Amino acid sequence: MAAIEDANRDEFVMVGGAGSQQVMEAIKADDSVLKATVIYPSTQAADGIRLARLIVQGKALGDLVEVEVPRTVQLFAPVVTKENVDQYLPTAFES
Repeated sequence: MAAIEDANRDEFVMVGGAGSQQVMEAIKADDSVLKATVIYPSTQAADGIRLARLIVQGKALGDLVEVEVPRTVQLFAPVVTKENVDQYLPTAFES
């Protein structure tokens, strides 16, 4: 961001920040080239550990009919924009 601001560039849109509070506040203020970020929730690590534990124990997920953990699990990584930033700002981290 410093390089973009120092070069006085504003002809493009930037996406990034991974859930940083500063990035979300810039998105909310709508006064920079930062227009969106994608969040990779910290809960993903906890979910990964729990799934690994189930695999080692030879168990399945409690609410599924399958007898083992599915081979692929896609976790939600929301896109944060000016329209929904207030929903995700409380979960942001300070960088």
